Amino acid sequence: MEPIFTEEDEFLGKLAGQAGSFALHVLLALGTWLGMMFVGYVLNPASASQWVILALSLLLPAFTGFLVARFWQSEMATVTWLLGTIWILLFCLWLLDLPTGPGMCDRCEASERIVRTLFSFPLPSGLIDNNGPFYATWPAASLIGYSIGAALAGKNSSSEFEE
Repeated sequence: MEPIFTEEDEFLGKLAGQAGSFALHVLLALGTWLGMMFVGYVLNPASASQWVILALSLLLPAFTGFLVARFWQSEMATVTWLLGTIWILLFCLWLLDLPTGPGMCDRCEASERIVRTLFSFPLPSGLIDNNGPFYATWPAASLIGYSIGAALAGKNSSSEFEE
């Protein structure tokens, strides 16, 4: 009699579990960041620097990733940085394709356009209404920070994929 589940079925089941785990960790990372942004919106600090927000966007999800990985070991928690990196790279590609003009990074080179849009350094570029950090930099930092926190928590544990 043939086995009910073949190796391919087991592989597909494992793959589906990994995809679900990855999606859950991404939602936790972005949820932490959105919660932080909501608290910031409610408190409305007068002099919140974008660099402070960037640091918090990295550190708070890192703390969340650390806590989650302490209680629930998952290899997928440590790879959320990939989505953050892909997101920022796609955003940079889109930025380079945007038209410029007066008040919108006129005569900017490619690197200056990216730095001024994503980090508002030394001045905002004027592209996408100066919301580059909110749309790209801070969410990507949250995904990268979550991954770092999860990796720090799981240093001493064995991988779930090792057999």
